Amino acid sequence: MEFITSNYAPVMFGGLIIFLLLGFPVAFSLGACGLLFGFLGIELGVFPSSVMAWLPQRLIGIMANDTLLAVPFFTLMGLIMERSGMAEDLLDTVGQVFGPLRGGLALAVVFVGALLAATTGVVAASVISMGLISLPIMLRYGYDRRLASGVIAASGTLAQIIPPSLVLILMADQLGRSVGEMYKGAFVPAFILVGLYVLWVVILAIFKPQSVPALPPEARIYREDNGSSGYASLAVVMGISTAASIFLAAHMADVHTWWTGTEVLDVPTDEKVVTAMCGGTFIAFVIASINRVLKLGMLSRLAERVTFVLIPPLLLIFLVLGTIFLGIATPTEGGAMGAMAALVMGFARRRLDMPLLKQALGATTRLASFVMFIMIGATTFSLVFQAADGPKWVEHLLASLPGGQVGFLIVVNLMIFFLAFFLDYFELSFIVVPLLGPVADKMGIDLIWFGVLLAMNMQTSFMHPPFGFALFFLRSVAPDKPYIDRVTHKAIQPVTTMQIYKGAIPFVLIQLIMVSLLIAFPSLVTGSLDKKVEVNMEAVGAQMMDALQDAESYGAPGNDPFASQPAPDAEQAPAPAPEGELAPPADGGYGSDDPAKALQDAMGSGSK
Repeated sequence: MEFITSNYAPVMFGGLIIFLLLGFPVAFSLGACGLLFGFLGIELGVFPSSVMAWLPQRLIGIMANDTLLAVPFFTLMGLIMERSGMAEDLLDTVGQVFGPLRGGLALAVVFVGALLAATTGVVAASVISMGLISLPIMLRYGYDRRLASGVIAASGTLAQIIPPSLVLILMADQLGRSVGEMYKGAFVPAFILVGLYVLWVVILAIFKPQSVPALPPEARIYREDNGSSGYASLAVVMGISTAASIFLAAHMADVHTWWTGTEVLDVPTDEKVVTAMCGGTFIAFVIASINRVLKLGMLSRLAERVTFVLIPPLLLIFLVLGTIFLGIATPTEGGAMGAMAALVMGFARRRLDMPLLKQALGATTRLASFVMFIMIGATTFSLVFQAADGPKWVEHLLASLPGGQVGFLIVVNLMIFFLAFFLDYFELSFIVVPLLGPVADKMGIDLIWFGVLLAMNMQTSFMHPPFGFALFFLRSVAPDKPYIDRVTHKAIQPVTTMQIYKGAIPFVLIQLIMVSLLIAFPSLVTGSLDKKVEVNMEAVGAQMMDALQDAESYGAPGNDPFASQPAPDAEQAPAPAPEGELAPPADGGYGSDDPAKALQDAMGSGSK
């Protein structure tokens, strides 16, 4: 028993591992382990019985947490957008734009995955949508099955790191940081990761062109009456839109100065990108609208299609991320506006009816309940674990690692990588992150950088063969038997599970490269954050002392600015007091250093 009481925290952590290995659901494993070791610790005298009395307050705090309201809002927004056919339209249109290039369909999947991530934030919706729509087309035109599977699964997992990501919301909540700051920190790394995916597809197009063929001419449906492709018109619109975006980004500080009425010298990069992108998009929308309303015929079918299909998701991105980055709305309010906008867009497009809405609401309720139960179990476990000095045990275990901050980050990321084989990001966020956050904070590691780093690492949990959830989602919609293609009428062979696993491996390695870049270059995250205002407390203290000394000298005799008459000379006798009033002492003060004697003198003079 002495061994158990002296090592209660590691024994408790080992008990949790046993619960999980027995196959119990994570939420109930956390709660049961916390309650069991809580009552056992009280019996053994490890901590007082009052520890369990704190539990109701902790649970009430979960229900009162406004930040977590963003989870159901963003989930509902994503599911409505997915069910309203936005993914299908995007993949069809962007596929036509990039189709003539080798690897064009794969590039279209990457770009659409990024757009879906910025508007939905739900991995399952993105992977299933792109698997149902893009995979048959890529198989039809001869894409390598491993690449097709890997690029769809990897692009779907971009919803983990591109705001409004659910994992970033949970990470901010567990680390005690702002969700808006976490979104800003993840902005640049997320798009670097998209760039690495694109680079991998381009490399394959150069060195293995047979694995990523171009779309054949007969499959390009948006053509003009004269047979031209319409790319020239699209290039002109994109050029005007890009020029407007660059001009707006270059003069963003002037716009802020005009809007607020006060001089603004610097604007954060993420704010510039989002606002400039939306400004350029608005210009393109105005051009396309004028062309359609007035029937000018200046734009090709492809240019009009691209403009009107891309506007809704980009508008939704500005409504959600733009208002958050500009400080107009909190993440919870941004999620609420996004959900409402998705409802309006779905009904306006006549793609959303009551049965689909009920399905979206039901799926949102299940996910929100899942998160709530895990949080209740994690809170129960962490309460008892903290009472048993578990954080100190973790701190001593990790702070003594060689290599300082870098050694700590390498070990932690290796641990997260291997735990992600068995646990998803919800479980990692509620079990592991609360243990690591305080240690990182004491080591001087910026918690926004730490949170984005862990979120990037947790993204691999969706891609790990053989347990990655994105691979399971893709397996559920990929053909598992030979079938006849409805367009070419040719027999298409199925996609095997091993091909899906092999296709995921290069993208897992790309994600690990991105984790390494974040460790090596923290400015990729911290450079997007608002500059911290550093206060020199010593200078503030010296300023306060000077102010006090000035006040003392100000209140000295002869220096009273409120006195209407100069102070009397010491030799001048005071004027006699009117009859019935107390006579002031001759020295102008209380007449004595002893307050009691001064009071007696005053009362005596008054009685006379």
